[in-house]
Amino acid sequence: MKLLERPDGVRIIRIDRPEEALLFRANFVGAYQTVWSEPPYSERFYPSEAAGRLRSNLSTNDHITLLAVRGVSQVVGFGFGVPLASRSQAAKSLRGLVPIEHTYYLAELGVLPAWRGKGIGRQLIDLRLQLIERRRFNHVVLRTSAHKNFSYDMYLNLDFADMGVYQEVESRRTDGSVQTDRRLFLCRVLDPATLPDPESE
Repeated sequence: MKLLERPDGVRIIRIDRPEEALLFRANFVGAYQTVWSEPPYSERFYPSEAAGRLRSNLSTNDHITLLAVRGVSQVVGFGFGVPLASRSQAAKSLRGLVPIEHTYYLAELGVLPAWRGKGIGRQLIDLRLQLIERRRFNHVVLRTSAHKNFSYDMYLNLDFADMGVYQEVESRRTDGSVQTDRRLFLCRVLDPATLPDPESE
């Protein structure tokens, strides 16, 4: 389902079911590998692992899966979201700090280098925030590199707050080594849903 069409020809679409992703899967894999291979993460993902991330998000109840696409199937960006309770490691790190069952997790965000600085990342964030079911979720969290950079500042400008909570993440690097790096959690309280006025019905 198309959510947004930009003047530069990039469309942001929502994918709900695995079969809807088939057209974009190969290009998503390439984009995912490229995005995470760069600093500060410098991670190496095999094609099967990147495809598995897409498949995992699509198989999670109440997921939000957005792709920024150009032409027929070129993927230039992506943004995923799932209920925090479905991500056990993140939920474990945040237990007692946010209401786990009522918190949504913005799990993945990436834009290819050639398309950065054009507002695509910001639109992927804004659209995911709009799509979160406010009657069920009143908090949203995300995880970013502990090396504060443009992304960190962008999230603060979007009313996310630094929770001061870190998580050590072990991953395979582009040089073949396995190393641990530190990620930082940010949180935002969501505006409640506007419930219909019973008197007006």
